[in-house]
Amino acid sequence: MTRRDLFRNRALLGLLARDVVSLTGSQMTWLALPWFVLTTTGSASRMAVVLAVESASLALFGFLSGDLAARLGPRRTMLVADAVRVPLVAAVPLLHALDALSFPLLLVLVAAISAVATPSFAAKNSILPELVAEDEQTLTEANALLQASSRITIVLGPALAGGLIAVVGAANVLLIDAVTFAVGFALVALFVRGGGRVEHDEHSQGLTAGLRFLVRDPLLRPWSIAIVVGDVGWLVLFAAMPVLVLESFGERPELLGWIWGGWGLGAVIGSLITFRISSKVDRMLVASIGELAMILPLWLLLANLPAAALVGLMWLSGFANGIVNAPIWTIFTLRLPASVRAKAMSMIIVATAVFGPVALLAAGRTLDTSGFVPVVAALVAVQTVAAFAFTAAGLRHRAAGRAEPVLET
Repeated sequence: MTRRDLFRNRALLGLLARDVVSLTGSQMTWLALPWFVLTTTGSASRMAVVLAVESASLALFGFLSGDLAARLGPRRTMLVADAVRVPLVAAVPLLHALDALSFPLLLVLVAAISAVATPSFAAKNSILPELVAEDEQTLTEANALLQASSRITIVLGPALAGGLIAVVGAANVLLIDAVTFAVGFALVALFVRGGGRVEHDEHSQGLTAGLRFLVRDPLLRPWSIAIVVGDVGWLVLFAAMPVLVLESFGERPELLGWIWGGWGLGAVIGSLITFRISSKVDRMLVASIGELAMILPLWLLLANLPAAALVGLMWLSGFANGIVNAPIWTIFTLRLPASVRAKAMSMIIVATAVFGPVALLAAGRTLDTSGFVPVVAALVAVQTVAAFAFTAAGLRHRAAGRAEPVLET
């Protein structure tokens, strides 16, 4: 499949459009919801509790839904996930307007919304080879487009949310997110074909099939651990960034939008560069060293940077993320048998969600008592160790002559 064929693929274009629309809404919510809790309760701990409940729900229901998602198939899983999130997300601002949104009820709604996020993510990634090809070069290019479509939402979502929060309030921004899930449902229903039920084989029996495969694979085992550790660190950074803005710059939600928007813009540019040059580079080498390049700039968060420099720093980290993500997920996908792809990818999210709440709760207490600096120092240190482990595993695998993905059927 040529690049021109990719841009003519209606199913792929529908999937990309769904990403841009629905993830833009989700990015707005990921900024608006913590800001809403922080400003209405005045408690960073309560904000961390909301994020922790979100992660816990991802873990519990993500683990239980892995087998169900395989039985439904990727396409039906995405349709169900988008359909149920429309009323759930809309309920938060509507109940708030009626003065009927208690904090426990908010936690219930957040848990319900998060319950379908893991199978939706896994379905989107596992259907990609079926929509394009089981070919490393084509899949790398398709993954680069998918990464660009998701990363551009980090540019659009936070920037839009930051401005809209200041104008209409954080709760009302969630209504827009509910509409985007409705649009995402329509795009999948109209354009995405295929992605039927996944047939089980000896690799895929049981709820833990994905985990078993990751543990046995000599490359994916250390990569999975490093990805989970790194992702937990990003969860903590997401919770800590509003505190940094409040401590250093005052109540400026638009700056929070520019910070994450800068990261997203860098990631989009990096993804587009990967799309153009993926056939000319050593994908294993790029995947291995790019992880370090994404994390090391974050040490500068400990410096007293002006707002513009902070945005530039996040742009640099995002740029490295865009370069590295498509090769990583292409190698990941092609090393997994089709029968366990959704389950294995779900396990990455589940593991992140298991450890995420613990890290978030600890970070929330520290943010309340000591502020931003000690939290960020700890999380960047842990992420750096994880990145070195990721790089070492990839370079060992490459040096041993096993850099090419192994497709098992």
